[in-house]
Amino acid sequence: MPWSVLNKPWLRSVVQRVRLFVAPNRDDVYEQCVWAALDEPPRARKLGKRPGTSRRDVFDEMHRSMYRNAAYTQADGPERASYDKAVVDLERARAKQQAAADESEWNWKVVCVLLSAAGLTVLITGGLMALLVALFSTALLIFILFWRGTAVWFNLRYCLLAAVLSISCAAARAELSYRAVVWGVVLFDKGIVPVMDGMIRHLMGEDPDSLFVPQGTSKGLRAPRAPGFVIQTEAMEQLHRKLNHLDEGTIAVCGPRGVGKSTLLENATEQAAFGVLIQAPATYAPHDFLMSLSVRLCQDYMQHEGYPAPEFARLSPFHRMLRSTRRRIRALGRWSSFALPAAALLVLGVSSAARSLYARYEASASDYAHACAAAVQNWIHEVWSGHAVVTSVTISILGIAWWRSRHDPWLPQALGRLWTRIGANVGILIAIGSLASAFFDPQLRQLAHDVHFDTVFAAALLAAGWFYVFTASLSERVQKAHLDLGRWTWYASDVCKLLATFLGAYLLYFLIRTPSTYALLADEQNPLRLAGLVTGTLLARAAGWRPTPAEPHLVTRCRNHLYRLQTIQTTTNTLSNSSAQVMTLGGSHATSISTMPPNFPALVEEFRGLLTSIADTLAARRHRVLIAIDEVDRLGSDAQALAFLAEIKAILGVRHVYYLISVAEDVGAAFVRRGLPHRDVTDSSLDDIIHVEACSLKEANAILEKRSEHHTPHTALLTHSLSGGLLRDMLRYGLQIEEIQAKTETHELAHLARQLILEELSETLAGFRTLLSKQQWTQDSSGILSDFRTLCGHLKSSQCACSDGTLIHALEHFAHHPVGSQPTHGDITDAARQLIDEAAAYSFFSLTLLEIFTAPGLDRRSEHARAQSAYGAHERLAEARLELVISPYSARTLITHIRKAWALNDSPSIDVLSPILRRMSCPLHRSRPDPFGLRNS
Repeated sequence: MPWSVLNKPWLRSVVQRVRLFVAPNRDDVYEQCVWAALDEPPRARKLGKRPGTSRRDVFDEMHRSMYRNAAYTQADGPERASYDKAVVDLERARAKQQAAADESEWNWKVVCVLLSAAGLTVLITGGLMALLVALFSTALLIFILFWRGTAVWFNLRYCLLAAVLSISCAAARAELSYRAVVWGVVLFDKGIVPVMDGMIRHLMGEDPDSLFVPQGTSKGLRAPRAPGFVIQTEAMEQLHRKLNHLDEGTIAVCGPRGVGKSTLLENATEQAAFGVLIQAPATYAPHDFLMSLSVRLCQDYMQHEGYPAPEFARLSPFHRMLRSTRRRIRALGRWSSFALPAAALLVLGVSSAARSLYARYEASASDYAHACAAAVQNWIHEVWSGHAVVTSVTISILGIAWWRSRHDPWLPQALGRLWTRIGANVGILIAIGSLASAFFDPQLRQLAHDVHFDTVFAAALLAAGWFYVFTASLSERVQKAHLDLGRWTWYASDVCKLLATFLGAYLLYFLIRTPSTYALLADEQNPLRLAGLVTGTLLARAAGWRPTPAEPHLVTRCRNHLYRLQTIQTTTNTLSNSSAQVMTLGGSHATSISTMPPNFPALVEEFRGLLTSIADTLAARRHRVLIAIDEVDRLGSDAQALAFLAEIKAILGVRHVYYLISVAEDVGAAFVRRGLPHRDVTDSSLDDIIHVEACSLKEANAILEKRSEHHTPHTALLTHSLSGGLLRDMLRYGLQIEEIQAKTETHELAHLARQLILEELSETLAGFRTLLSKQQWTQDSSGILSDFRTLCGHLKSSQCACSDGTLIHALEHFAHHPVGSQPTHGDITDAARQLIDEAAAYSFFSLTLLEIFTAPGLDRRSEHARAQSAYGAHERLAEARLELVISPYSARTLITHIRKAWALNDSPSIDVLSPILRRMSCPLHRSRPDPFGLRNS
């Protein structure tokens, strides 16, 4: 089938609980939980990948008494006690019912069926009254039999008693099913899952974490900058503490490239109430950079305040007006297609009631309006004639106060709040009064007595169903649920809306088709009540209307600043005078004014002034303003980065503003030497610095676990060791492992690690060979290039572990090559010698990883290495990779200590890997030796 309903996690759990409810027996509950655990995708993918770990093997092992008792013990709690009590209650109820059935010579089921059939026949043929008469006659007959003490009474009594006890048995059975569901969930989570996982790891033999079984490519590795995959690291916590202890300042974020400085800046920008993140590419001049930063600041602040940034399009004003008009006409047409028909239907429905109401109150309303108009006219005449002096003074003062309040919004705001409260309350009262009038209408109250209880019950049931389905369609959980049926996707919210529409339509149809409810709906006052309900609702909603507030001064200032930075404004004034006579005399004068782009000092002053105003405004709201400048470490050398900081130093140090600047390690080293004889621009530019260290192995595990559910601690160890803990490389290696697995279709870490390490070594040595080709070589020193060519050739031609003998020999010879046996300084330049030493050290590191990760028993050997010395810790592998960046000589010393801790041979004369590789499974030739010793266990 192209799809499976049970693949949905939410539906799979429902099916599991239904099965537990249907089969509440203890063995059935245990078996259902075992099958459910085996069906979970992360666990099912691992089954059958090693001998003795098939689905049937695991199922049989879980039914052994040892694992069954372990699962019961871990799930022992109040849920199991309630389940055991329900089992005992059901057994007692069944025993009582069976005892009553055994006392009777008749079959109690047949007797109950006959009595029920007779009662149903009487009800259908004679009605309810006939059934009551039959029940009374039956009771009288049973009393006579009881009085005489016949055998019929004895058998009938126990048959009826068995029937009554069967109801208690059904209730006990339902209670047991409910308790089985509750205990089954606990048994699955606390008992079956942990016991099965431990048992599967035991069946896999050595290194269960070396089994890598992905399902597709992980999204978190495909998109390293995708949101939602950031975890808290030590650097993030340190930055958070510094920001909380400072009111403003400039903090530098330094560290090696690829360590995660950009991720740290992006996360800090997202957490700030108002943050601006901008890149500083190497081609930017300080003036261009500050221009771009000013534009971003204005645009982001306008969007933060809810105002669109101006678009400087190349279209003419006429075309822009046509585009805006077309958009408004389209929106108006869509609104009219709903508003006009709705208004027409509403007016048509209430027109009759409105006309009758107008005819009833026309005379009294007209008289009242004339009286009010006459009173107002007399009052105005008295004020105008000077007969009401106090009133004249009062309204004069009110006029002056109203004019004075044009710059103070308190009076309009007070009137607006008054209208909100009064208008909303009046609207609610009108709506409630319109609905409540139906309960006080004598005619409707008289017609309501004719409505049967069945009609009320059915209408209430339909209304409750409609309300439940409609509210369910608005819940977040229902909106996320969906079902894939082939190429179609059904969303639960759409199904609920369709069902709510059907229930509402059927409820209205039911009320119209029922004569008693139709009479209630046909009351002549109902249209007027509906009009009152609509009027009250509209009035209540209109009370919450607010006019569009005026644009804040700071937003207008940002808009004007954008116009100045991104446009050239030109103004031309022309004056001409002429006299239309036979001889024309006149003159003309034209003046043209154009703006000049601001120079760097003016731009700095305007930027600081604008940023200060923005920061003061947001600080009053307790909002943090943060500006992050990334990629400063890519400006080239540390001298260029320091020069860049010196140029933009003028914009730093703004009150209530935090600056985060990513810099290289050289700039960070210059800052930490402040106060010593060495002084530079960092002393006065930076307030503090954060060193972003490489990820630890614990953080690497957390990162890969967050971004991919397929990676294991062993694959995390491999990526951490190869990358040295640098985030960018670690994610790249994690994705590369998944690509190698998809290409080779192997699941063992030994094969994946071999392929990954050799690919990286091949690319690295190819790069070193390209750099060496630029050096000067002689006939005596050309042997080095031959060794490079030979080793690169073996790396390219190696396809499987079966043919790695020559490759391993060449790699050992090159990696263990002593520095003193290289050509003398007269035959080779110092730059070439440095490259050779770096290549040999990296090969030595790759050989070490190859011997560690491709041999079986990684967990066992790891414990032995840690017990041997501190150099056997897993973190030392990443430290050796980082040490290669500093010096190949210190790195070689560290790698030598690591090899001794791992008991690796430090001589190229002995082939260590060939016996191991011969024992391993070859993915190319599909040989099946037993490297983990599972067949003999």
